[in-house]
Amino acid sequence: MRTHTSTRRTFLKTVGLGAAAWAAPRALRAAEEASGRPNVIVIFTDDQGTLDLNCYGSDDLQTPHIDALAKRGTRFTQFYGGSAVCSPSRAALLTGRYPHRAGVPGNAESHPSKFGRGEGLKAEQVTIAEMLKPAGYRTGHFGKWHLGFKPGPNDQGFDESFGFMSGCIDKWSHFSYGGAAWGSPPKWHDWYRNGEEVWESGTHSGDLIVREANRFMEAKADAPFFMYVAFGIPHYPVQPYNKWHAFYKDLPEPRRAYAAFVSTLDEQVGRILAKLDALGLREKTLVIFQSDQGHSTEARTNYGGGNAGHYRGAKASLFEGGLRVPAIISMPGRLPEGEVRGQLCTGCDWLPTIADVCGVTLPERKVDGKGLMPVIRSADAPTQHPVWHWQLGNQWAVREGDWKLIVNARDTTDGRNVKTLKEPFLANLAKDPAERTDFAKDNPGVVERLTALHDQWLVEVQPE
Repeated sequence: MRTHTSTRRTFLKTVGLGAAAWAAPRALRAAEEASGRPNVIVIFTDDQGTLDLNCYGSDDLQTPHIDALAKRGTRFTQFYGGSAVCSPSRAALLTGRYPHRAGVPGNAESHPSKFGRGEGLKAEQVTIAEMLKPAGYRTGHFGKWHLGFKPGPNDQGFDESFGFMSGCIDKWSHFSYGGAAWGSPPKWHDWYRNGEEVWESGTHSGDLIVREANRFMEAKADAPFFMYVAFGIPHYPVQPYNKWHAFYKDLPEPRRAYAAFVSTLDEQVGRILAKLDALGLREKTLVIFQSDQGHSTEARTNYGGGNAGHYRGAKASLFEGGLRVPAIISMPGRLPEGEVRGQLCTGCDWLPTIADVCGVTLPERKVDGKGLMPVIRSADAPTQHPVWHWQLGNQWAVREGDWKLIVNARDTTDGRNVKTLKEPFLANLAKDPAERTDFAKDNPGVVERLTALHDQWLVEVQPE
């Protein structure tokens, strides 16, 4: 186990513990350290487009609560999900590992009686919850899991779990669509508390998540907590509050319904942040916000609605529009406020960042993410990742500096006309961030080098 001693000292100093504390006996230091640890909330949204917040440039949305979070924190403009679909992106966030190393390279099974054994994230993988529990944290999962049915959240370090196991549900009945074709009915009821089925049909899933998250924050206020709040919104089926449908009446579909759903999400996030303020915990709580991947252009979301701006691709594509996501970190008084960072960062980086801020030891298993505190502290700090990799099915990408090679690239920009490129596509994100120009023919040496990096990586990240 590696102990972040210097980081821990730095953090404790920021909460008022100076050098004298470190000269105290071990037991006293341990008590002081525990009392200084912050709470942690990770808010993970679903299929939220690259630019789908006001603070990211969408001028047709109302997202005041998440925008306010950005004003009280640091917003990232070159932040990447661990994958371009749900399960591997979630595995990357929770374990700090490449999805392949975490054993979840694609979407996980959702229900053992419907799809084999319901396998997904294996028990031997170490999550953020399992990392924080030995330090005295209460841990709670609220919302979407989509990392297999067994083991579930309670087997992966969460004291409490309340939500759904599959990839998408009807937000009112809580029945899973489970990969059903467009127009097919949902397949099974999918709402659980600690592994036991519970029924609360008729209440919006986001309202249930907020209710339970706020209850969790209120309990045992003397102990630090970690909450993983995964809304499963604005993932289809697109079911916002009716008032937001009316608010966006002048927008064309599918943007109208999608915008209404993003504002519904923003309102629900706002209620969690308001509870944090009411409890006097905002300055004592690290809040992380991220979307899992880009917006969907699938038939079940009416072929779009999200906003990737000029970026090519969408969900399920390794072009920028499928991978580049909104991301924010906030802890007023402890971390920079109102700042923007443009360095390459990834969903794998949250686990080591949380370890740094909370002063806990990293898991013994290899972690691919890097702590983001150097980047958060300075806009001039180098990226923590000179090279980064993605693979989804036979589609793979390597990013090295401004070069990005994509092989078997799927272009999902237009959901009605999805294309798979036959030749490797080499982008230069400095010269053409929209990835419309292929630089492969003029740079065969770069293609060869990045291909070799991918081949080496693919061998190295196979799960133990």
